[in-house]
Amino acid sequence: MSRTLPAKKRINLKLAAKTPSALTGGHRMCRGCGAAVIARQATIAAELLDKPYVVAEATGCLEVASTIYPFNAWNVPWLHNAFENAAATASGAEAAYTAMQRKGLIKEKPHIIVFGGDGGTYDIGLQSLSGAIERGHDFLYICYDNGAYMNTGIQRSGATPRGARTTTSPGGSAIPGKPQYKKDLIQIMWAHNIPVFTASLAYPQDLMQKVQRGLEFEGPAFMLTDSPCTLGWKVEDSAAVRLSKLAIETAVFPLFSAYKDEWELSAPSRKIALNPDQKKPVEEWLRAQGWFKHLFKPEKKKEIIAEIQTWVDERWERLLARANNV
Repeated sequence: MSRTLPAKKRINLKLAAKTPSALTGGHRMCRGCGAAVIARQATIAAELLDKPYVVAEATGCLEVASTIYPFNAWNVPWLHNAFENAAATASGAEAAYTAMQRKGLIKEKPHIIVFGGDGGTYDIGLQSLSGAIERGHDFLYICYDNGAYMNTGIQRSGATPRGARTTTSPGGSAIPGKPQYKKDLIQIMWAHNIPVFTASLAYPQDLMQKVQRGLEFEGPAFMLTDSPCTLGWKVEDSAAVRLSKLAIETAVFPLFSAYKDEWELSAPSRKIALNPDQKKPVEEWLRAQGWFKHLFKPEKKKEIIAEIQTWVDERWERLLARANNV
């Protein structure tokens, strides 16, 4: 354990494929749900560290669909939380384990993984998360970002992309989807002076490697994952990997790790940075999702798509200027 960000460890994918996930079968997630894949990859990475760990979940798609009373799909110690207090509960658990270790009741503290959706992380749980990080509690918080409050009716959240149609940001003649841009949560977390990572289910080795680095860091760490939602995004059940790759290829969701002044692009995004002609227009990512369909109707103004492209390009250029490995 160190306050220095641990070095990368190569993940043995053959061994990972044989390693059981803490999220067992029998849960009730939607077919093709990104969050379930992310949870499985993350817990397999934790299993490969060969150290006990516990899971805490903010109320949301993953929590509700995996723990419908009286059933529970988790095969490790698991903590239920409200929408807003997952990080606070994890703080209490971490403090308790620290006290038990100090008293000799346990030999070592377990790792703690906290899962939260974008509603419970960008919005409702942000204060709790910020406080837990400021206090320095030792856990890895993983946000599975599906872009809206999918569990409660597809309402817009701080993570909903501009132009997306939700039940509270309709895509009609008066309002062309959500008028605001997505909150830049990863920058907010980085400003807390902790390691931050972005990861994609389409690249499991990269995701699992980052999970292990976050868990082995002594203190809080944060990971933001792109989590396609078949219901809210209005896409087919098999779309998650394709859309996740497209988000990277368009620089809508670049992959990187950052701690203090060390910013490093991960391999898929670094490939695009070194070959700019391979960067795809954001229109391809928008067109692939049904909740942006209204933006492509003849009566809609194409400048909305152009503005989104400009926003993505500006964020990408700022990231390139920071990256130490480009």
